[in-house]
Amino acid sequence: MVVICPKCKTKLKVDETRLLPEGSRFKCPKCSTVLVVKKPAVQAKKALDNSKILIAHSSPAIIEQMNSMLTGQGYKVTTSVDGIDAMVKALKEYPFLAVIEVVLPKIYGFEVCKRLKTRPETKDMKFILITSPYDKTKYRREPASLYGADDYIEDFNIPAELIEKVNRLIGIPEEKPEKTIQPPTTQPGPQPTEKIEIPAQKVEPAIKKETISPPAAMPSDENVERARRLSRTIINDIYLYNSAKVDEAIKTESFYAVFASELKEGQKLYENRIQPDTRNKGDFFNEAIKNFIASKKK
Repeated sequence: MVVICPKCKTKLKVDETRLLPEGSRFKCPKCSTVLVVKKPAVQAKKALDNSKILIAHSSPAIIEQMNSMLTGQGYKVTTSVDGIDAMVKALKEYPFLAVIEVVLPKIYGFEVCKRLKTRPETKDMKFILITSPYDKTKYRREPASLYGADDYIEDFNIPAELIEKVNRLIGIPEEKPEKTIQPPTTQPGPQPTEKIEIPAQKVEPAIKKETISPPAAMPSDENVERARRLSRTIINDIYLYNSAKVDEAIKTESFYAVFASELKEGQKLYENRIQPDTRNKGDFFNEAIKNFIASKKK
């Protein structure tokens, strides 16, 4: 350890193994000031809160959905809408589990997972990554990499799988419903035929085509955010299922060449789903690619 003489400000290197519990005396070689040096106090490691879960997602509706599900199970929930805020809240509140969207704004969810897993105070934190495949029928295999996370869930499967995955990571066994045998409701043998009268159905008049109003347009800022989120989702899908290949391509500055067909397919999908007036406000697809490459290079 290094101590500084309070008189002449000389830096002195002290062997901690020679320090006594009550402190040891040393003389500054420059000004002869006697120093009493004690071992630095060891701070107790803050334990993770086994009742607390961090939810980080860019969609307020999905946050509300998961919050309702988890609080209904007795968990305390902290929420976040971007990667930087998720990092801050994880290091401040020490939840035992973080459920994080992969394509979070500001810092990708997989980067949040990777960074927190390398910190000594949060290395035991559990992580579930929420993926958002832009084509649910395209991939027939699990992701090639979970970036150190313990599990993953696709956002359209949240209602069916979230609670089971959370309980499994905390160690709660899955409840299996007991099989019950229903007694027969009728006696064996031929049954009398019952005459059932079906009431005449009332026929509603046909709706005139011109009376159907088109859906209300989304606010412009929401359209832009939708374009950015779809772009992040497309780029992340490429990485999620080809992580080693993407890492190598970025390292060799050949990402655009190696994944030309995937990027072309993603661009086509982006143009089909995002209206021209929104696309004219910015090149959000290529912006997402550049941001992704920059984050991986860091």
